[in-house]
Amino acid sequence: MESYWSEAPEFGGSKVLEEWVQADKDVQLRVVTWTPDDPKREGLVVVVPGWGSVFEGWRPLIAEWSSRRKIVYIETREKGSSRVSGRMTKSDFSVERISSDIVEVLNHYGIQSPDVDWFSSSLGSTVLIDSFSRGSLSGRTSILLAPNSEFKFPIWARLLIMSPIPKFTHSSIKRLVIWAVERKVKEEGQKIRYRRALLSQDLHKMHLSARFLMNYSIPSDLSRISFPCAVMTASSDKLHGMERAMRIVDSIPDSIFIEVPSNQYAHEASVLAEIEEFQSLV
Repeated sequence: MESYWSEAPEFGGSKVLEEWVQADKDVQLRVVTWTPDDPKREGLVVVVPGWGSVFEGWRPLIAEWSSRRKIVYIETREKGSSRVSGRMTKSDFSVERISSDIVEVLNHYGIQSPDVDWFSSSLGSTVLIDSFSRGSLSGRTSILLAPNSEFKFPIWARLLIMSPIPKFTHSSIKRLVIWAVERKVKEEGQKIRYRRALLSQDLHKMHLSARFLMNYSIPSDLSRISFPCAVMTASSDKLHGMERAMRIVDSIPDSIFIEVPSNQYAHEASVLAEIEEFQSLV
């Protein structure tokens, strides 16, 4: 499973650089940058993937996109790739801390957030919405795939999250969570990605992250977001939910909704048609 968190993939038509960036005093994040040999458009895309998401699920999309645009792919601190020293608590995995990490990564590369075309998923989308609403980040455009307005865990999961989890139980708990998620998810591609991601996690980090997220919801007032945003989701994505996505669309001024055939489609090169159409409007 270690290889899911290292060994930056090389794709034809671009050069790749993998770094661990100091995002906080005790936290280093894995950041992978692809620079195209012949860019089709100026500027860059910053990708913030979902909760515990491993790169392998994004490979089909990035393999093609990296030959067209400069891509900065940030793995947030709850993921297995982050290097965290010292004792961790749930506050270390707050949305505000993750947002601050992203700001530090942009500073490291000398990137101004108003120049960024953002692409994010799940928790990544939630963090960006929170950051945009508070003014800590901005953008040229943002595509928010399957954002979570809140994290509703079933009662059994909430009890598990609030309980101590000894290391010897980690394997059994991962299998239990995979079983529960696969009952909820209908798309086969989505099941495969979540199974891969869950098996590769540092469960201690994810446990602390879940403890924070179970009581989190996005700000009710998103009216301060003042640049073009699109919320992307699929009606078949039961885990994230169409109704919640539409409420976010209604809350962000002048945002648009992009429906895709499936959540898996949004991880493949085909979705570049929708992405580039939206970005070209600005």
